[in-house]
Amino acid sequence: MRAALHHLLALPFFADAVPTTAPDPIARELHKFHEFLRDTCGLARSTCVYRVRHLEAFFASCTLNESAESLILTIPAVEAFLTGLARRHWKPSSLGVICTSLRSYLRFRALHGDDTRLALSTMPLIANWPHRNPPKVLSDIQIERFLQAFDINTASGMRDYAIARCILDLGLRGDEATHLTLDSIDWRRGIVTLQHTKSHRAQRMPLPEQAGAALARYLREGRPQTDSRSVFVRHRAPFGVPLSVAAIRNAMNRAFARCNLDDQFCNTHVLRRSTATRLQRANVSIKEIADLLRHRSLNTARVYARVDIERLREVALSWPGSTS
Repeated sequence: MRAALHHLLALPFFADAVPTTAPDPIARELHKFHEFLRDTCGLARSTCVYRVRHLEAFFASCTLNESAESLILTIPAVEAFLTGLARRHWKPSSLGVICTSLRSYLRFRALHGDDTRLALSTMPLIANWPHRNPPKVLSDIQIERFLQAFDINTASGMRDYAIARCILDLGLRGDEATHLTLDSIDWRRGIVTLQHTKSHRAQRMPLPEQAGAALARYLREGRPQTDSRSVFVRHRAPFGVPLSVAAIRNAMNRAFARCNLDDQFCNTHVLRRSTATRLQRANVSIKEIADLLRHRSLNTARVYARVDIERLREVALSWPGSTS
């Protein structure tokens, strides 16, 4: 429902009804925090929105004097807020995201001169073990089945196959594939420049041969005539419009269905995880995997160190008392 309701923001009558001023201290603080996330941290719009929403919910749970006058995140107030969400059956992973939003606000207050060191050090840690199992990825055989599910003799099939190759070979996110333009590709030097990344930083990457061949064939034989500079566009009315993230996701899901893998996999992120897993099995370092996937922290890519089960068995210690 959230995705559907976001379309209301584009309607003129709804935009006029949204107040443009921040009359109370809390609204002004939320507005400044949003500007900090957007302009200073360079976070994506969706990240800024949900972090501000979490802070707004926290202020709403406090008393009026506590939230309107001091706007300080006290540990008892944070614990009471998180406990209330847990009693409403919020998942630990969601509570951890809220803690990240509150820590971000404390760093924002620190830049304004507040001493938030004690609050940051005592922020609750949510016990959660989401990565107790290796990430779900496609095997080499399943990847071959997936790539063979595209009919490259049709224009839309060439387009979807090129998208799949870009995600698998370059580790692109769905949003990055959507914003890939003709100007992003340097064919002579074999370089792809990603301008629209999650970190809002331009990234230059080598163009693999198979992905380049799929892109070249699509641009020459399958892409319709259009003034749009986007690489991947619609082949049905409205023609020439850049593909949305949802359209790319649906194209990959249809391919999973055609190769009878839809009961195990869906969406585009599993392809990105599969890329990291293949690199890990090829003895590529975690640092190089993090650079390719454009992760700011090595901890984000460290999960792939637990994918190679056979190599982990070689370094595992024998169980005490066992014969092997």
